[in-house]
Amino acid sequence: MKRKNETIVSEFLLLGLPVPPEHQGLFFILFLVMYLTTVMGNLLIILLLRIDTRLHTPMYFFLSVLAFTDVSLSSVTVPKMLIDMKNKHKSIPYSGCISQVFFLILFGCIENFLLSVMAYDRYVAICQPLHYTTIMRQDRCISLVAASWMLSCFHSLLHTLLLAQVMKIENETTVSEFLLLGLPISPEHRVLVFTFFLVMYLITVIGNLLIILLISIDSRLHTPMYFFLSVLAFNDVSLSSVTMPKMLVDMQSNHKSIPYSGCISQVYFLIFFACIDNFLLAVMAYDRYVAICQPLHYNTIMKQERCVSLVAWSWFFSFLHALLHTLLLVQVSFCGDVTIHHFFCELTAVWEISCSDTYFNKLAVFIEGGIMIGIPFIFILGSYIHIWAIVLRNPSAKRFFKVLSTCGSHLLVVSLFYGTIAEVYLFSSPSISSIKDIVASVMYMIVTSMLNPFIYT
Repeated sequence: MKRKNETIVSEFLLLGLPVPPEHQGLFFILFLVMYLTTVMGNLLIILLLRIDTRLHTPMYFFLSVLAFTDVSLSSVTVPKMLIDMKNKHKSIPYSGCISQVFFLILFGCIENFLLSVMAYDRYVAICQPLHYTTIMRQDRCISLVAASWMLSCFHSLLHTLLLAQVMKIENETTVSEFLLLGLPISPEHRVLVFTFFLVMYLITVIGNLLIILLISIDSRLHTPMYFFLSVLAFNDVSLSSVTMPKMLVDMQSNHKSIPYSGCISQVYFLIFFACIDNFLLAVMAYDRYVAICQPLHYNTIMKQERCVSLVAWSWFFSFLHALLHTLLLVQVSFCGDVTIHHFFCELTAVWEISCSDTYFNKLAVFIEGGIMIGIPFIFILGSYIHIWAIVLRNPSAKRFFKVLSTCGSHLLVVSLFYGTIAEVYLFSSPSISSIKDIVASVMYMIVTSMLNPFIYT
């Protein structure tokens, strides 16, 4: 076990702009006017593009996104700079500095991608004018923007996590890697359990990839319901791939270790993909609600660009949710025993081995995590209450079985997902080494992802 002597600092001092005291008021007014011009100008552009239907074209859609990004980028630094001009103590908390770096890289990278997308839009408009409306249709424009955001998010997260390892100074013991306790299996059963989980993982990957392939090649399945199902299948493959390959390797190794950065990354992607599953199940419930309760307006409400937008927002909110808890975890110190009593870096299990106060981390999970899980779950319940209320107004066996065939698979997946998560986080025993907790984790991390293809097919 490698250890380094480091101390995590609580704040940094900012030198600020090299402005003489007698000119400070003038520069403050100058930068305030520049910032207000930036915000008001870009917001007016967005407002104008929204209210004028003649400007509802791809070029102006990209321009509105660029305007929003410009406002966001300037808002990361300028307000803080203006406040510091009026303060003698120009400091920024550690978490604030990390967050500022993250959002600077994020919005700077988004601008970079948006300028490329806008260049592509102009190329199509000038070089292929007859095919412009076909190529630059609304769903493709939204997809290009969503892809720009996602690539920028991953780019920014990478450099933020690397920076979090650097911004420390000497004096306190922290660790460079953790030991994973793994699954509680005896040596004589190791090969059997390894084969069992390997088969489960292969079924999960192949089954979900076959669903995606089938939906993409069969034009009859190009509907909102199957589009959401293909995204859910891709997400299930990603979720199981965060832990399963590492767990299988550890079964064949005597030294079950994971680097600090690998553990943090594993926590991030576990929260990220689990949260996407949570939102996707709510989106799919909404799709079923519209199909059953408003069938005549289904094609109008669930048009392609709206489906893409719903998925994009699910990814975006999940990204922010995972980022929040990952950045909070980076603040936690570790010393002494660094054995994680689990087969992966599960958030609560990592908290248990820390030697610093995790009250704020737990409070954030309770409040923000509760909101992120609770709202989609309540939305799902509300959708099905409406659906069954419609069915019970004019009850008939044919209608009942039709609704059951339409919603039954989704209800089963919802029950598996929320049931196993509740078992892990609400009804689990206080002991983190409990076999019951590990089994519940296997259920929602592995078994649910494996069963989804069978349920939906």
